[in-house]
Amino acid sequence: MKSLVIVESPTKAKTIKKYLPKGYVVDSSNGHIRDLPASAKEVPANMKKEKWASLGINTENGYEPLYVVSTQKKKIVKKLKDLIKEADELILATDEDREGEGISWHLREVLKPKVPVKRMVFHEITEDAIKKALTEFREIDMNLVDAQETRRIIDRLAGYTISPLLWKKIAPGLSAGRVQSVAVKLIVDRERERMRFRSGTYCDLKAVLFPESKNSQFEAEMSALNGKRLASGKDFDENTGKLKKPDAVELLSFGQAEMLKNQLLENGVWRVLQVETKVQKRSPAPPFTTSTLQQEANRKFGFSAGDTMRVAQALYEQGFITYMRTDSTFLSNQAITAARKGVESLYGPEYLSEKERRYTTKSKAAQEAHEAIRPAGNQFQTPNDTGLSGRELKLYDLIWKRTVATQMAEARIAFTNVLIEGIVTPGKTSARQNIADKTTDEGLIETHFKASGKRILFPGYFRAYVEGSDDPEAQLEDQDKPLPALKEQDTLGCKKLEAVTHETKPPARFTEATLIKFLEKEGVGRPSTYASIIGTIQDRKYAKKDGSALVPTFTAFAVTELLETHFPDVVDTHFTSEMENQLDEIAHGTYDRLSYIKSYFEGEKGLKENVEKQESQIDPAKARRINLPLEGLDGIELFVGRFGPYVQMKKGEEVVSASIPESMEPSDLTADKIKELIEISEEGPDILGRHPETGENIYMLTGRYGPYVQLGEVTESNKKPKRGSLLKGMTTEDVDLPMALKLLSLPRTLGNHPETGLEVKAGVGRFGPFILHDGKFKSLGKDDNVLDVKLDRALEVLAQQKTGGRGGGRGSASVLKELGPHPKTGDAINILDGRYGPYIKFGKKNISLPKDTDAQSFSMEQAVELIKQKTK
Repeated sequence: MKSLVIVESPTKAKTIKKYLPKGYVVDSSNGHIRDLPASAKEVPANMKKEKWASLGINTENGYEPLYVVSTQKKKIVKKLKDLIKEADELILATDEDREGEGISWHLREVLKPKVPVKRMVFHEITEDAIKKALTEFREIDMNLVDAQETRRIIDRLAGYTISPLLWKKIAPGLSAGRVQSVAVKLIVDRERERMRFRSGTYCDLKAVLFPESKNSQFEAEMSALNGKRLASGKDFDENTGKLKKPDAVELLSFGQAEMLKNQLLENGVWRVLQVETKVQKRSPAPPFTTSTLQQEANRKFGFSAGDTMRVAQALYEQGFITYMRTDSTFLSNQAITAARKGVESLYGPEYLSEKERRYTTKSKAAQEAHEAIRPAGNQFQTPNDTGLSGRELKLYDLIWKRTVATQMAEARIAFTNVLIEGIVTPGKTSARQNIADKTTDEGLIETHFKASGKRILFPGYFRAYVEGSDDPEAQLEDQDKPLPALKEQDTLGCKKLEAVTHETKPPARFTEATLIKFLEKEGVGRPSTYASIIGTIQDRKYAKKDGSALVPTFTAFAVTELLETHFPDVVDTHFTSEMENQLDEIAHGTYDRLSYIKSYFEGEKGLKENVEKQESQIDPAKARRINLPLEGLDGIELFVGRFGPYVQMKKGEEVVSASIPESMEPSDLTADKIKELIEISEEGPDILGRHPETGENIYMLTGRYGPYVQLGEVTESNKKPKRGSLLKGMTTEDVDLPMALKLLSLPRTLGNHPETGLEVKAGVGRFGPFILHDGKFKSLGKDDNVLDVKLDRALEVLAQQKTGGRGGGRGSASVLKELGPHPKTGDAINILDGRYGPYIKFGKKNISLPKDTDAQSFSMEQAVELIKQKTK
């Protein structure tokens, strides 16, 4: 008997094949083999005239989706159909979640097998798991298929209905999405909070004290003055920067803090008032779910959610970890036993928890994958034994440590808090430094200081895993900060005392980790979708990264304002969360999918009628206007336009406009900066001088990409005058006529290459300074100055080993996988990690890999086929 097993990726096919008996043929579908049409050209000719054709969903007949097999997938479908002809049964072994169930259903519908069809599921690719799965076949779960298909339909209806409205009213290329728009609003709302925020200032004292009988010292911070608590950050109103309850706390100015410091240094008497020690136990965190893995990998390694999921997918498909899309924290008996064995052998029996530690899933949204993310198998491979490297090793190590830690003993920590008194008696205060309003009725100055210490009594699971730390052993040393032995009434000496000024901080921006945590907490979206959502937000220019923080753009503000005003449900977290709950009910077979779609899209409150009703009421000029919470903007308006954000101010009968440089974020704007931009625009460009050869004026201008110099004016005969952007780090004050001439000379010819005879040039592009020769770019180093670099240095740069960067070497790209020589031409085929994702380097051609393709599992056969398609 011959069985055909179909999975969704070549790597998974390769791994599963090792554990199947003879008579089993394994192949892959490379993800979904069909989907809703991506563009009008994919709509079949006989359907193009239908009103709903561009939507890809038949809204007139039960919201029946129109599925098409793309050109790229037709060859895969043909190959699979040919394989079925030789098989006695078809086994569909795609992933066990909704998406995987959907892929299996599509395969059955398209391939139309005449042999028996079986559904095979497993949550890890190990020999035991595969053998067990071969004895537990089931039918395709149509409830899961319905849930996956309904989500796809709802997301298409939302995107294709609202997005065109955004194109008309704000700018082309914008998009809205059921979960995406909520996420953008969250980022915008946090930025609004930051912009409304007003900082408050408070001061206190920081002391370095020591017991008079011991040779040790410790730090303490002032907490009260004459029985009144000192003000701290929590006492300030975020919108005013002033104290919420001024009479409840003592607010010191820096001058007053300095006077107190001097009084205490000269005449202070210090003693211990109270010592309190408490021993606390800390338990390990549950094993990873999809969202907690994404959060921790972002915190520890800076991985984006997309990076984490791509690496985790590769680990799963190679058989190193269990299935990586799960909301469950449950660990199987097999996993608990393996973890406990690992703890005992690596750390000793004293580090093993007394009882098996089991976790239950708290999330009401937990989906169908039944176990947490953990190392695969009944014996966990230690990270060093896997043979993994790079990102795969980092992520496996993280998963291994977190899982092993779940079966380790609790950590025991002693926390010590000490209250200290510093007193200046009346007879010892000097008139010069006395602070009349800061003394008691008796003329006493009484201050309280607090000190805290921490001592790890038993590290327990800290030996293996500490959240947010790469090195648990080093973290143990950092955490152990004991105080010297102190008891009440001990007298202390003061070695150092300083006045410290503090400013309250605005709410932190969202990072990928904190945004995912918030979305999951609110029940918006599902962990398996977060990576694509965050990627889309950045791809659509709604947010960009500042370090790890997500910063909203002007466009994000405009789109969010329009949706808040006209389609509040679209950006409402509760509404979106409730939709997710109903999708879960569809997956469990307790909610009708058609009723769900109709209630969302049809009727008086449905999306379709709402959009049609609101479209005529939305004034594009008002929709493009941004209302930032800034003071002092009387008569000034902000807009987003086709060419970026700009400001506008009416002066008499004239309206003055000025572009906002692309480097400037909404949070960077103040009334003064906006007025400065308008003044520059109104006054016209600065003339730096005349070009010595052409006699034309050279201007200093500011555009959407920042300041630049321009030779001559824009005229009918000279629509694109020569321009030169300022180099990184330059300001307009740095640019005089000689510097402007240098900038306008770029790209400049350095000479001819001694081997080729072709020109070698130096210039500046999107990715920074470069050397250009024979159509190839090489990045200049940090220490090179593009304005001064000579030919000999340029030749050195060109001679350096090629890194295969995009565009023939502009920037650098690391090799992810060497596939070897092309079977026909003999040219090397490599997969590189480029600025925009992995791509194939084949001769002079750079070919992007299909979206969500795993580079490590991409085969020579797939590469040859992709090259063939792209070079026709």
